[in-house]
Amino acid sequence: MGRAVSMAGPPLALQALLAVAAGAAQAASLAWPGNGQPLWWLQIASLAVLAWLVRPHPAACVRWQRGALLGGLFATAWLAGTFWWLFISMHTYGGLAAPLAVAAVLGLAAFLASYYAAVLGLFCRLTLTSKALTAIVFGAFWLLAELARGTLWTGFPWGAGGYAHVDGPLGVLARSVGVYGVGAVAAMLAMGAVQLRSADLRRARVWAGLVALAALLAAATWGRHCAISGCGTPVQPAVPSLSLELLQGNIPQDEKFQPGSGVPLALQWYAQALRDARADLVVAPETAIPLLPQQLSPGYLEGLQQRYAQGAQGAQAALLGIPLGDEVQGYTNSVLGLGPTTLAAPYRYDKHHLVPFGEFIPPFFRWFTAMMNIPLGDFNRGLVAQPSFAWAGQRIAPNICYEDLFGEELGARFIDPAQAPTVFVNFSNIGWFGNTVAIDQHLHISRMRALEFERPMVRATNTGATAIIDHRGVVTHQLARHTRGVLRGEVQGRGLDAQRGWHITPYAWWVSRWGLLPLWMTGGLALLVAWLLHRRQRGGVRG
Repeated sequence: MGRAVSMAGPPLALQALLAVAAGAAQAASLAWPGNGQPLWWLQIASLAVLAWLVRPHPAACVRWQRGALLGGLFATAWLAGTFWWLFISMHTYGGLAAPLAVAAVLGLAAFLASYYAAVLGLFCRLTLTSKALTAIVFGAFWLLAELARGTLWTGFPWGAGGYAHVDGPLGVLARSVGVYGVGAVAAMLAMGAVQLRSADLRRARVWAGLVALAALLAAATWGRHCAISGCGTPVQPAVPSLSLELLQGNIPQDEKFQPGSGVPLALQWYAQALRDARADLVVAPETAIPLLPQQLSPGYLEGLQQRYAQGAQGAQAALLGIPLGDEVQGYTNSVLGLGPTTLAAPYRYDKHHLVPFGEFIPPFFRWFTAMMNIPLGDFNRGLVAQPSFAWAGQRIAPNICYEDLFGEELGARFIDPAQAPTVFVNFSNIGWFGNTVAIDQHLHISRMRALEFERPMVRATNTGATAIIDHRGVVTHQLARHTRGVLRGEVQGRGLDAQRGWHITPYAWWVSRWGLLPLWMTGGLALLVAWLLHRRQRGGVRG
């Protein structure tokens, strides 16, 4: 027998309102507007509201159309509430009319929300009698939706639910299953919680399940503790520490590419900061130099190269964000390495994962970009797993802008632990989005990558958050946002110690070999099993 709609529950309008409110709470859980901190409990609680709205129960169950509607409303509110700041880039800096900018943000959120609407519509088609199985299937379906959003159409996984858990108890799972796995476990807990009844607490198998869950988290916590601090014997990193100077120019975004204001300011300030630096490694953010090398004054770039080649302040190196290329070869958003002549070859990193509408224009959308006054272009893509910058006993792996959202791409560098990065460096310019929660959200994304790979993440940005994150995902140093200055500190590279030699996390091991395929297969297997059980249950009812 198929599912019948229950008229005993809240009316559809109230359910829709609850779904939208819960979606807004989900957005707030990623970086609370008051202090920018993630709230793991709010992420689970908001998802639990959605789970309650679509849960199966004895009286009747939600029709698949209603499940899809509620899932779509929840996800649209969540995603629009997460990246609402895209409005600033399009309207304030791009000159797009405010109504059109609002429509663009809502349209993007609704399009991405369609993945969640689809999986919840399918979830509500199933006949599931086991509460445990219902929770597992809900988590697996949520995983499939998150994976679809993060990979299809080049992927836009900003604001995945797992990022709310960088400080929570589920964060220990990141080294094994990554951010998507953490989000799936949170979804299982949300559905499990709303199905619990007082009578269930008198059943031994329910307590056995709770104890098993607690044991799993305890084991994951202990495993992470052993990997980071050692089990009885302290871990002695064999990778040397590195002194850093991270440059934050705070060039106003509306002036950054203006030849009469932002360009000369950036060229003068960054050149002076690079010349005056004393640290082992100096890092300037994405497009710190806003011109192509051939557009610079004669001797500008050569002077910086000579300064680091000669080692006037001792052995030093610098990584510098700059566009490269020409009309014939095409252009790249790149990082240039400067250092002593003892370096094997000049270092260059080209951004691989380009931003739609900013660094490449999707087919059929040139009409949309033509409506904005933003320096857009079609950049060439760099390769995945480009070599790291070898310096001072470290292997330093750059990533530019939102490339640090794609852990599966960063993980491609870990196929050989003996050649894996010891430090990540992110080069960003979030100035396009103003002094908003986008800065906090991006910081937590970098923290999650540190948890997944147990490698430090150093961040050099134009307006913030310029920070040093250690291998535990903890921010150890941070420069005040929207200020011009230099962040000085040290970073301890990770990956080699006397006890274990070269080592990587379980997540780094499997994602470097198969990408996200294991997660896709896990979600797909759960879907298959649930569908077979559904068919069996329906056959039993007919019989």
